[in-house]
Amino acid sequence: MARRDLADLEAFAMVADHRSFTRAATRLGTSQSALSHAVRRLEGDLGIKLLSRTTRSVCPTEAGEQLLQTLAPALAGIDARLEGLTRLRDRPAGNVRITCSRHAAETVLWPAIEAVMTRFPEIGVELSLDGSLTNIVADRFDAGVRLGEQVEKDMIAVRIGPDLRMLVVGSPAYFADHPPPATPRDLTHHACINLRMATRGDLYAWEFEKNGRALKVRVSGRLVVNEQELAVRAALAGQGLAFVMVDRIADHLASGALVPVLEDWSPPFAGHHLYYPDRHNLTPAFRAVLGELKARAG
Repeated sequence: MARRDLADLEAFAMVADHRSFTRAATRLGTSQSALSHAVRRLEGDLGIKLLSRTTRSVCPTEAGEQLLQTLAPALAGIDARLEGLTRLRDRPAGNVRITCSRHAAETVLWPAIEAVMTRFPEIGVELSLDGSLTNIVADRFDAGVRLGEQVEKDMIAVRIGPDLRMLVVGSPAYFADHPPPATPRDLTHHACINLRMATRGDLYAWEFEKNGRALKVRVSGRLVVNEQELAVRAALAGQGLAFVMVDRIADHLASGALVPVLEDWSPPFAGHHLYYPDRHNLTPAFRAVLGELKARAG
């Protein structure tokens, strides 16, 4: 037997349960004629009579009663599941997957995620720390976090953090033996701590700008790391100059443990943005996370 059309099965079940085409049509919001055609089509497909009809009443045959007993729990289960999905649509529940850098997770994402999970116990969150430019659609993430300048044009981007700034820093001990660089080009004469990029695998070219003039410098040194935190530790130890986010070294700058140079070549730039592919069909859980991030950014 071919798989029955669910609408025909529901039409039969409603008529058999109410013993009336009129009452069943009212419940389903359709016509008696449409119900009659649906039941006859089902009987024709099955090759058996399901309802006994008289001018005064409708009742299921023996075969119809057996089919009704089978359908009733199945249709009830479908209704319950659909109602559950409707509740899921209307309340924050479910899982949210976000890919981001460690810096984004620590500075802007985690405070918001912690607040959302405390307020909504039915929300689960997966944070995947990855510095590469992940394809969130292919890897089935709900969203990703990148710096504003890295967000693809076909994505919806929402700013979730302040402007950021990077500075070249070194320890007082390092500068005791090396004169501070006056221009970015002078960095080629210094021991610099290189950063291996997760996105492409090559070494990061240090980026500067002054009076609208952009400049990239390929630096060299004996140490290469793939985390800014390691570059900070190496700079504190006097191993060379590091180019790192200001918010990672605020305490070291305040204490004098690290000394900034080339500050006039290091303007702020667009900070972290949450990006996702479609502004429609957002789950309540994702909307809750997005709303918290927006509120904190505002």
